[in-house]
Amino acid sequence: MSTTIQQLREKAKRNPRRIVFPETHDPRVLNAAKQLADHQLAIPVLLERDDLASNSSLASFETVSTANKDLAERCANQLFENRKHKGLSREAAFEAIKDPLLFSALLVKIGFVDGGVAGSIAPTPSVIRAALYGIGAAPGRKTISSFFLMQLQSGRALTYADCGVVPDPTAEQLAEIAICAAESHLRLTGESPKVALLSFSTKASAEHPRIDKVRSALKIAKTISSELCIDGELQFDAAFVPEIGQRKAPNSPVAGQANVFVFPDLDSGNIAYKITERLAGATALGPLIQGLEKPFMDLSRGCSKEDIVSVGIVASILGISDLH
Repeated sequence: MSTTIQQLREKAKRNPRRIVFPETHDPRVLNAAKQLADHQLAIPVLLERDDLASNSSLASFETVSTANKDLAERCANQLFENRKHKGLSREAAFEAIKDPLLFSALLVKIGFVDGGVAGSIAPTPSVIRAALYGIGAAPGRKTISSFFLMQLQSGRALTYADCGVVPDPTAEQLAEIAICAAESHLRLTGESPKVALLSFSTKASAEHPRIDKVRSALKIAKTISSELCIDGELQFDAAFVPEIGQRKAPNSPVAGQANVFVFPDLDSGNIAYKITERLAGATALGPLIQGLEKPFMDLSRGCSKEDIVSVGIVASILGISDLH
């Protein structure tokens, strides 16, 4: 049985892209970069460190730093253009690019590399801030969010969103998260997305302002993307189990068939993906950032080398044709 992750590896190998890794002081990152290069899954570009050249196993990697005056000037000028409306001066932009995360994001923005992967050491807010300042949101997008690609032991792949960025999304943000998650699922799995907006209620089995938010998000999402197969509010069992979906929501186009699950807040999303990973033995790939103009992926600080490899593969695939 070919899993979704195996299929992603095969896809990345057909057209490996240049991916920057800023956290080169992390041995997990260096080992993952070597594996990506050895298997031709991506072309790693490493931020320069004094001891990289002395490491014979990494001598063949391309390295980059702000010592490259042409690149530094291009990145600083790009940052100035990005942030001058916030009062950033050109001189301050040259100082700001000394931050490895921001410099890496700007390398993505100017097209020197196709994507970036960070977060094995830096916390998510720092990665997101660098991505926003350096790359910016995709056209028409206002919300940067995340998703996990969950590979179940059965071979089935599910998308969970948002599990890492927006603590308490508004109805408008929830709608955008749902639309982005559907695009993410289609892009990575090739499956037509069926999106469930989750709640503790299924089709008015309860009433509460939090349920109202989910219902409003459904209306907004349908207005923005009328072709999207989406429904809510649905409890997880009604969205996932065909028999229960038929009983609780017999007229739903999604109930019992969902492959994209949109959680009403970060509490539920983060808890759900960890439970699925730890109790169901699923492989959790992410958090993967969506809503940016170009791919800049976040990692969990508890990630393994294999996790970094997998996220690097995703960044490489999305670098071929950017996912919003």
